[in-house]
Amino acid sequence: MPVSAADAPGRVLVVGGGISGVACARALQGSGADVRLVDRGRRLGGRMAARTVDTVVGRHVVDTGASYFTVRDEGFTAVVSDWQERGLAREWTDTFHLSDGDGLVGTKVGPVRWAAAGGLRSLVEDLAEGLDVEHPREVTEVVPVDAAEGGGVLVDGERYDGVVLAMPDPQAVDLLPSGVAEQLLHGSDWDWRPSIAVYAAWTERCWPEVDGVFVDGSAVVDWVADDGRRRGDDAPVLVAHTTPVFAASRLDDPGSAVPHVLDELGRVLGRALVEPEWARAHRWSLASPSRSRPAPDFALTADGTVGVCGDAWGERSRVEAAWLSGTRLAQELAGRLGLPG
Repeated sequence: MPVSAADAPGRVLVVGGGISGVACARALQGSGADVRLVDRGRRLGGRMAARTVDTVVGRHVVDTGASYFTVRDEGFTAVVSDWQERGLAREWTDTFHLSDGDGLVGTKVGPVRWAAAGGLRSLVEDLAEGLDVEHPREVTEVVPVDAAEGGGVLVDGERYDGVVLAMPDPQAVDLLPSGVAEQLLHGSDWDWRPSIAVYAAWTERCWPEVDGVFVDGSAVVDWVADDGRRRGDDAPVLVAHTTPVFAASRLDDPGSAVPHVLDELGRVLGRALVEPEWARAHRWSLASPSRSRPAPDFALTADGTVGVCGDAWGERSRVEAAWLSGTRLAQELAGRLGLPG
C-alpha cells in the first residue's frame, strides 16, 4: 500500500546521484525536508566519474567523465573554498593548448580550471555526507497524484510530497507520463551527444608538456587531458574524449574505439606515442546536451510535485551549472512545500 504524503510532511525523493541531485538533496535537507536520495549506480557522482588504476607512480584516480570545473557563482565559490581548505579540490590551470588535428598550434587562456585530488567523484561524495542515500536503486515510474486523491507523486508505488529527477532529459522522459514530460521538457526536443572516454597509462611521458588540449579538425578526438598533471602526481596517463559522431557508431562496443583514439593522439599532439602499458574505454551515451537552456535553472510542475534539474539548465553545460540547478530547484520546492527554510 502506498505511503501517504501526509504521514511525513515535506517528504521528497531525489532521483540521481550526480552533483545536481546531491546539491538539491542537501539544500532540501537544510530547509527541513525529509529527503532521500537514490541512484542506480554503485557509487555516487554521475558524470563526474572516476576510476582507480595502477600506474608507475602507484595507485592513481582517473577522471573519466567531467574533466574539470570553473567557479563564478558566490554560493558555489563558498562550497569550493571549503573543499580547497580541506585539501579536496585544487586549482589546476588557466591555460589549455589548441590542436588543429595535426599538432599543437597555440594556447588559450581562460578561467581557472579546478580539479580534485581524489577525482571529481570524491567531491560529490563529500557533498552527500549526512544525507539519506540508497544505491544502487533503479526507479522505473513517476506518476503525479491528483489533488482530489491526496496529491503528491507516486514513485514505483510509494507516495512522496515531491520528487526531483536529477538526470539527463532522455532518462527523465522515460520515467514520466507523456503529458508531464511535455510540460517539463517539451517532449524529446533536447538531444544529447554521446562520447567515449579512452584513458591509457604509459611507463613514462612521451608527449609534449600540456595540461589539456582542445581539438578542432579531428574526426576522432575533441579533447585530451593529461591526468597526471590534473591530479598533481604526474602519473603518465592521458584521457581522450571522442567526438559525438565517432562515438555514436561504437556505443555498443566502446572498446573498439581504443586503437583509433591511440593512433589519433599522436597526430593531435604532434608527436608519435609509444604503445601504452594499458588502455581502456568508458561509454557515455548521454555525455552532454546538444544545447542548454539559458533560463530558468530548472523545471517544476505547476503543482510543485515534480521537478527536473541538471547541467543542461544554464547558459553552458558545466559542473557549476548542475550545482546551481539542483540548489535553486530545492529552494523553490521548499517554498512550495511550506518548509521553514
